[in-house]
Amino acid sequence: MIRIGHGYDVHRLVEGRKLILGGVEIEHETGLLGHSDADVLLHAISDSLLGAAALGDIGKLFPDNDQKYKDADSLVLLRKVGATLAAAGYRIANIDATVIAQAPKLSPHIRLMRTNIARVLGIDVSQVSVKATTEEGLGFSGEKLGIAAHSVCLIETVNSK
Repeated sequence: MIRIGHGYDVHRLVEGRKLILGGVEIEHETGLLGHSDADVLLHAISDSLLGAAALGDIGKLFPDNDQKYKDADSLVLLRKVGATLAAAGYRIANIDATVIAQAPKLSPHIRLMRTNIARVLGIDVSQVSVKATTEEGLGFSGEKLGIAAHSVCLIETVNSK
């Protein structure tokens, strides 16, 4: 059986925080505000994977009122999501994600983002697509107030249930 999942995340841009997307620290004058490292890309991917398997979302797995997740590395959280899927009898077929940000330019970092995601999930980099777009100056991301990400994924059962 195959299942499709969708994930979405958004975080506000603020001064005094690192900008981390896809597990890559990107030089920028602002970073994303959140309980963990606020990596919107990895959070959207995590939610798409968990949603496809009907296993809730990252807020359920890693509550933002739990201090052990304060400033957590989202690559570590994504690895746990992958292990949760595997334990439930699923494997990842592919992931397709889009980051929506007016700035900074993300194309120089996409290859490393894809590599990071594939590595922690134990899949081939060819199974991971990451794209970036702007909103042409419109909306909260266009006004550089925040960054958003969408992710869709396809998972399949390893064993019949």
